[in-house]
Amino acid sequence: MGKFLPFLPALVVLACGDSGATETTGSTQVTGASMSGAATPGSPTSSSEPPTSEGEVDVSSDGGGVAESSSEGGGAPCEAGEIVCVGDVAQTCDGAGGFSESTPCQLACEPGIGCVDCIPGSTRCDAQGKQVCADDGTTWVDDGVCDPLLGLACDEPSGSCVGACADLGTLSYIGCEYYPVTTQQYDIFFTPNPFAVAISNAAGTATMVTVTRGDELVAQTTVDPEEVQIMILPWVDELTKGQGPSRQVKQGAYRLRATHPVTVYQFNPLNADQSNDASLLLPVNTWTGNYMVAAWPHWADYNTPGFYAVTASRDNTTVHMKAPPGGTVVQKGGGVDAKGDGVALLNTGDVIQVMTGAGGDVTGSLITADKPVQVIAGQECAQVPVGVVACDHLEDTIFPIEVLSNEYLVVPPPQIPNSDLEKGMVVRIVATAPDTTLEFDPPQANVEDVLVDAGSFVEIPDTLGKFKVTANHKIVVAQFMIGQEGGYGTSDPSMLLAVPSAQFREDYLVYAQPAWKANFVDIIAPDGASVTVDGAPVGGFVKLGSTGFSLAHVKLANTGNGNHRLSGDLSFGIAVSGVMDYGSYWYPGGLDLSVIPPL
Repeated sequence: MGKFLPFLPALVVLACGDSGATETTGSTQVTGASMSGAATPGSPTSSSEPPTSEGEVDVSSDGGGVAESSSEGGGAPCEAGEIVCVGDVAQTCDGAGGFSESTPCQLACEPGIGCVDCIPGSTRCDAQGKQVCADDGTTWVDDGVCDPLLGLACDEPSGSCVGACADLGTLSYIGCEYYPVTTQQYDIFFTPNPFAVAISNAAGTATMVTVTRGDELVAQTTVDPEEVQIMILPWVDELTKGQGPSRQVKQGAYRLRATHPVTVYQFNPLNADQSNDASLLLPVNTWTGNYMVAAWPHWADYNTPGFYAVTASRDNTTVHMKAPPGGTVVQKGGGVDAKGDGVALLNTGDVIQVMTGAGGDVTGSLITADKPVQVIAGQECAQVPVGVVACDHLEDTIFPIEVLSNEYLVVPPPQIPNSDLEKGMVVRIVATAPDTTLEFDPPQANVEDVLVDAGSFVEIPDTLGKFKVTANHKIVVAQFMIGQEGGYGTSDPSMLLAVPSAQFREDYLVYAQPAWKANFVDIIAPDGASVTVDGAPVGGFVKLGSTGFSLAHVKLANTGNGNHRLSGDLSFGIAVSGVMDYGSYWYPGGLDLSVIPPL
């Protein structure tokens, strides 16, 4: 409820004279020596010291008297019309050292405002949820529903939303509200294979999960502790079919809400197929309005576009899209022009998906918004590198610039059928600021180490390199598996956004689809760290040169529900992958999302 303050009609304190002034109301005198500037509501309003005649002020009881100070160098009177408070009495300054009006307030007085109906900024509960008092103190304004689908209720004493999802502590990939998006997919592959999300319960109690699209209820289920539920969601044809143009899709995203913290991964599509990938979704409370895109270029032979998809969680979100340095080729539409620049206005659940034209590459595009948004980027069906058979869907969630760092550990995944060997990859490193310099440990041959413009990038082709990359500014690091006929075993391309070492964690709950031929977790841990997977100690760590980190590839058991727990005595990073003939997925298993200041 609102803050109630004591009503003190007998006391009027001069708030605009010098520190030695006193004010009288009737027979009561108050010295200004105990005050600093305007009186604070509820603060002491009398002094045990008797006033002196010097600097004494006499104000008539009707509030219309004149205040004069005989002290040389005394403070200037408050400006005419300025409102000061003495307890719950609003005083209007006349500009000559006195007051033109004195009004007792029924509830409270706020300096600069006067009598108010509620204390500005205070909160309370009503039948719909939470309300906050307006800045002018005249009315209560709705401040969002305490959403029961997020397990929230309004607490009357505090006037705030409470529940397991009200305060999640450290920002991480574990949260309560997500927006799955069916991104661009090669048409012949996604039917009848479904799009789906995997929800793992990270809490110690049963969790209700609800998925909506706009006002429509799509699915609802309960996930028990340590369990996982697969939710199959309809494809959104406007976002998946065809090869363009760029477009806005009203309520194109699904909204997923849980009553307790969960982890969410989306599979595009779910089952092992010829064109797969998966994304770790980030909860809404970790979104920002600043992203640097990493993706893959347009493949002209089959006209498959690279893309990024921006989703809003609030109405009237203005999204600015800035092309990579020098522009690129984009299929215009939805607010973006043919060079990749544009502005879009999105409401809750709306998606704008920007797609390349022949010769285009949206890597290095800068996305900014005035409200938090989500960005997922990739390619419809990419050859990596171009010319190596076969193509595969790429996608991954882009991390906000605020959580990026200048240090990453880059390692390849294992291959199949011989998992003692590793799979080749292409690595892209994108600058988020001008004049970015790169250093590699160990050094990487023939790799440019200066990125002049924000959005410019360097590409390391066909590598099995394991290295640390550091920079003088924040960077984005994306990794791409090489296709099946590239000489690195079975499976085709997938995309992984590398996790900054500064965002490593000591524990993870991940999901690996058991239907795949093989699932792996790649663990990057400080030298000497102890790590367990599903309670079993991990051995076989190999040092990554002089970086201070070691790598272990662990094959996950394709039994049970697909959930896996990883724990360590030091913070470590993970990536999860699955492979089959001509298919694969690859995603970061999790991360903290703490804000890292600019370098």
